[in-house]
Amino acid sequence: MPTSAADWISLAEAVAILEAANIKFKASTVGSWARSGKLQSIKLGGRRFVRRGEVKALLAPPRRVRASDLQPGLFEEIRG
Repeated sequence: MPTSAADWISLAEAVAILEAANIKFKASTVGSWARSGKLQSIKLGGRRFVRRGEVKALLAPPRRVRASDLQPGLFEEIRG
């Protein structure tokens, strides 16, 4: 699936998205994540850009599932 230019945002825009959710990080921190590979990034004209979706994914809480909601009998061997 081709990506559009709108999928890539500057580090300042990434910080603004995080700040809107009351999460405070400096642009240098987001840039460090991008350089280390924690966020997918590209560098154009000396500026680094990250994917908007990856930044927004940082805002989503981890999905948790209770064992009782899983298929019945799945953990019977563990329970004894």
